[in-house]
Amino acid sequence: MPRLAASVEMLFREVDLLDRFELAAHVGFRGVEIQLPYGESKEDVAERVRRHNLTAVLMNVMPGVGAIPGREHEFRVALTRALEYARAAGCRQLHCLAGPTDHPDAEATFVANLRWASEQAEPDGVRLLLEPLNTRDNPGYFLTGSAQARRIIEQVGRSNVYLQYDCYHMQIMEGGLAETIRANIDVIGHFQIGGVPGRHEPDETQEIDYPRLFALIDDLGFPGWVGCEYHPRAGTVDGLGWARPWGIRSAL
Repeated sequence: MPRLAASVEMLFREVDLLDRFELAAHVGFRGVEIQLPYGESKEDVAERVRRHNLTAVLMNVMPGVGAIPGREHEFRVALTRALEYARAAGCRQLHCLAGPTDHPDAEATFVANLRWASEQAEPDGVRLLLEPLNTRDNPGYFLTGSAQARRIIEQVGRSNVYLQYDCYHMQIMEGGLAETIRANIDVIGHFQIGGVPGRHEPDETQEIDYPRLFALIDDLGFPGWVGCEYHPRAGTVDGLGWARPWGIRSAL
């Protein structure tokens, strides 16, 4: 059964960020993605994670400039700050965004930045994640495909660098999700889900058969988390009916 984590950046936006942890725990989530914790102190974020017995499974390194030549210093400052928040909250995964660029040295820049970052993250047991994004929602973004991400991971050559596989983005860019997941399961560290089209609830009205993909992920022995990163059509809790088979309640 997949371990579902709530994105407190996208879900439960009916309340302020620090109050979203309680709502996530109350409906049955045991993990949370905290993409953008930086508007709050790391102490406050960590306290809410602990208070509600949650696991912080993911944070973003912001701003997203990992592949942009000339902005290496910004990346290092951002990575250092993200590690401080990760240590406080016990988070063991950081998404290193590539950023928008078509510079010919973008890939070499990303590889060099990730090699440095992986060394900084390793003492804390933190993994770095690379997420390809779709060009429909993110025009000009550098990292757009699973094969490209795998190539970069192999060039970095470090044991704590993985693929963040967002089914929403990859359905738009590649399709053939089951085949691509099988081919890359050895480098996938984290999954994310959202409905296509629209990035709403991943329910039966959407084109991705998530129950089938969850069964595949289980069959492949994936031990990590599946992040629920989508925009609710209306209220977050009212839209959680799709998640009942996996232990999430759609009522407070």
